[in-house]
Amino acid sequence: MQRPKPPFRADHVGSLLRPQRVKDARARFARGEITAAELQRVESLEIGKIVQKQKQSGLRLATDGELRRSWWHFDFLKHLAGCELHKTDGIQFNGMTTRGESIRVTGKLDFPASHPMIGHFKLLTDKCDLAGILPKMTIPSPSLLHYRGGRSAISQEAYPQIDDFFIDLAKTYRKAVQAFYDAGCRYLQFDDTVWGYLCSEDQRAKLRGRGEDPDALPAVYARVINYAIAERPADMTITTHVCRGNFRSTWISSGGYEPVAETLLSRVNYDGYFLEYDTDRAGGFEPLRFLPKGNKIVVLGLVTSKTGALEPRSDIRQRVMEAAKLVPLEQLALSPQCGFASTEEGNILTEDEQWAKLRLVADVATEVWGTS
Repeated sequence: MQRPKPPFRADHVGSLLRPQRVKDARARFARGEITAAELQRVESLEIGKIVQKQKQSGLRLATDGELRRSWWHFDFLKHLAGCELHKTDGIQFNGMTTRGESIRVTGKLDFPASHPMIGHFKLLTDKCDLAGILPKMTIPSPSLLHYRGGRSAISQEAYPQIDDFFIDLAKTYRKAVQAFYDAGCRYLQFDDTVWGYLCSEDQRAKLRGRGEDPDALPAVYARVINYAIAERPADMTITTHVCRGNFRSTWISSGGYEPVAETLLSRVNYDGYFLEYDTDRAGGFEPLRFLPKGNKIVVLGLVTSKTGALEPRSDIRQRVMEAAKLVPLEQLALSPQCGFASTEEGNILTEDEQWAKLRLVADVATEVWGTS
């Protein structure tokens, strides 16, 4: 049951541990010891290596590992017109706090032709062409720009009416989708922690505390996303990845997908959904019943990216078959539950353990579907 297009039976979310050469080069750049061009040269060399390693792991796709980024989301969002990075108290995870940075909207939104990630994708394509593998680009979902700071992080002068913000946000992302397509992208992913947070009673209470209605937001985000991806060409696949936080192997939220499953799986027009399922914090497979029969794919995140210990193959196969009681096997695939380094600090495992995890995904996919 080989899939002719992504998501593939064996897939992965996107980010990879930063090689030591990249970490060293970023530190030297921060100290003013090397130029931006020298940093980019090191990053490009290491991206070429990890593209080859992804192929060697048995995958049919490759990302740039997000090696050029510090954050999985802010590095994209800060280059949108009308957005800027600013200092905050950091994001609180389970027992750990991130660096004190966040994003805010200071003016009218737009997607600029000069956005650096278009260039990043083109460089990834060059590496993938050499390896004979499909390039996959990952960007944060538009919902993140609202959820992270809420109304207080959106300029009242630029957007006195919040509905106008959502309209411009949708238009901005539609331009981004077209720009990536024009650059050759045929596999694009919107990474999105918001749907996972909306499954958490703690996060829902925090939303109410800042004046938001957690029951109303899913429909708002669905409209924005559907507008953003509505005009994608037929040969472009757009997926999403949903998790509950990933920083230094810690997490933010808990709760099964039931509160958002019907909207997310039935009403948001993605081609595929990478869903976290590595711990009981994500609940059971029952919400998958809302996936329409047809072409949509659920990629089961059954292999954790938070620790290096390998899951028993038999356990993974068994869980895939449990999910197949609710969703046809041909509408399922397999991946790690998240990236290995949502921020440049990375999760607490080694590079060798990371690559072993990806080989495990490819091997189990071949056992279950006869192909990766």
